[in-house]
Amino acid sequence: MKTSAFFFALLLGTAAFAADDEKDFKPLFNGKDMTGWHVRKPESHNAWKVEDGVLKNVLAPKEHGVDLVTDAKFRDFTVQYEYMVPDGSNSGFYLRGRHEIQILGDYASGKATKGGNGAIYNFKEPSEFVSKPGNEWQTVEATIVGNKITVILNGKKIHDAVECDKPTGSQLDNDVKEPGALFLQGDHGTVSFRNIRIKELGK
Repeated sequence: MKTSAFFFALLLGTAAFAADDEKDFKPLFNGKDMTGWHVRKPESHNAWKVEDGVLKNVLAPKEHGVDLVTDAKFRDFTVQYEYMVPDGSNSGFYLRGRHEIQILGDYASGKATKGGNGAIYNFKEPSEFVSKPGNEWQTVEATIVGNKITVILNGKKIHDAVECDKPTGSQLDNDVKEPGALFLQGDHGTVSFRNIRIKELGK
């Protein structure tokens, strides 16, 4: 996707991404059901559901759910997604199932940390704090090539080719050089996702 087109779409406040690059991205969530996904632990409480084109994980306080994992695995790619997280709630989006881009309802804190929204969890804090309030959709474009991660959150580049050669916690496995699934963290708190799309690189 052309960066200028991506930012223009954000400025317009639309949920759609730039149309000129549609052919390069494939949807990971069809907006209707969870085809292409499976829960990480079938025996755990599954709170995931699809409503009005939105993938939701709704948990009561202190209730635990389960992570949602893609059936397919990927190596180098750019992924785009939108999420909404209530104030104080906690989730994450895992690249290759090993590197967590943190999702946290931390707008009130006003501070970028290694455990905060947009962080490469417990590894690298965002270069600036760009979290939105809990009732607003937030937009991410994350790219991983080799062991380098770039993240644009809400139109701001907060990680620029950050080298991360180890898992960041709660990973599916430790094989950081191999292709891996994506997963949405669902065991900590309520979160919603929509418009999850991927473009594989180097093919």
